[in-house]
Amino acid sequence: MNTEERDWRQHYLFSALNDEQRRAMRSHSRPRRLAAGQTLFAQGDRARHFWWLESGQIKLYRLSRDGHQKVMGIVGPHHSFAEGVLFMDDPRYPVNAEAVTAGKAIGFEREAYLEVLSTSFAACRALLRRMVQRTQRHLDEIEALTIQNARYRLVHYLLRLNNSAGGTVKLPATKQLIAAQLAMQPETLSRLFRELEQDGLIEMRGSTVRIVDALTLEGAL
Repeated sequence: MNTEERDWRQHYLFSALNDEQRRAMRSHSRPRRLAAGQTLFAQGDRARHFWWLESGQIKLYRLSRDGHQKVMGIVGPHHSFAEGVLFMDDPRYPVNAEAVTAGKAIGFEREAYLEVLSTSFAACRALLRRMVQRTQRHLDEIEALTIQNARYRLVHYLLRLNNSAGGTVKLPATKQLIAAQLAMQPETLSRLFRELEQDGLIEMRGSTVRIVDALTLEGAL
């Protein structure tokens, strides 16, 4: 088994499937090489695939009526995106997906995945449990973006990154993109980073952030 396959097999969308079911999904997948700035799909396109990102970065965004981008998320390697189309009656992508850097994405056929689920109650139950957990995390993020101030949003973002990074995190995108995702101006983000560093809560070296004390930083929320 190559590294690529081992990674997607362990993802929550596939971890509850047996070997035969995963082989079936593998046979219904398509790789896409993407150049920086290339569009993978556009908002409103018919969605025949959900996606796994093997390498690179994907920006998910919507356009306002006046043409401004609203960044909904930045997808990094070994994460899925657009899986919400699985359960739509009229499956269409709700956002635009554009490669921030060159990379490779793998599309899995929506209908093939639903066919696999129809044969396995255990897989359905495991999938629903994980999706509920993800929905709760997204609700927390929405609250942070819509209710809390800019400092809270940044601290919440750093703590979320720190969950799997052991105290040191590498920012997954440019500061400009992170600022857009956190609904603030780039200069505001830079100022907040400086303030957190001056307060002794973080140490920054380029795009690497060391969280000096996660409990103290959490107390800043």
